[in-house]
Amino acid sequence: MSSNAPRQPVRDLRFFLTVPHPCSYLEGREATTLFLDPQESPGQGVYDALALLGFRRSGRHLYRPHCEGCSACLSVRIPVADFAPNRNQRRLARRNADLTLHLRPAIFDPEHYALYARYIRTRHADGDMYPPSHEQYRTFLTLDQEYARLLEFRLAGRLVAVTAFDQLEHGLSAIYTFFDPDPALDRRSLGTFAVLTLVAQCRRRGLPHVYLGYWIRECRKMNYKQAFQPLEMLDGRHWRRMITC
Repeated sequence: MSSNAPRQPVRDLRFFLTVPHPCSYLEGREATTLFLDPQESPGQGVYDALALLGFRRSGRHLYRPHCEGCSACLSVRIPVADFAPNRNQRRLARRNADLTLHLRPAIFDPEHYALYARYIRTRHADGDMYPPSHEQYRTFLTLDQEYARLLEFRLAGRLVAVTAFDQLEHGLSAIYTFFDPDPALDRRSLGTFAVLTLVAQCRRRGLPHVYLGYWIRECRKMNYKQAFQPLEMLDGRHWRRMITC
């Protein structure tokens, strides 16, 4: 068991609940979300503490699910020291060895947005992020904070993927990855490779965890997270090793 109990914030924080709305992951269910007061700046100290309690970031907002009668969303993270890539992940690392990485601040870039828009239109036209727009992209993935970063993946200069992530005191938090939907790149599994890259970044920086957001057993789109073993899940205020089949 790993508790990583957060330090208490130096002052009281206010939180708000959304009204119930259709769940984005489980058909036929309603969801409620707990948000940190939007007037609060998501500074490093507050963010570090709330991340240990299962909060995520979207733009300027820190949030976590707070659904009555449902606990399907589990916060999960990779304990970097214990993670060992499986055969397929080792193969993907070799297959993507020709990619170059470029670390960027989380500011708007037209090249990034063009790739994002193509990705959403091709891969997520049935989701609540469709249709893409400049405003949607800015409010979701840009933030003027030192901890917020974008990692570019380029193939011979061509932008093929971007990962948005945050550096916390206790790890890297994967916010979102979008990539070139060109079928010729499918064998690279760029989404999986992005997670492997964050694990490698954690090791270089001496950070213990990669936070992967929420995992829902019944949600097929989240199955890829189970491929990263071992995983820890948040059980109340404690992080425990998941037992998977």
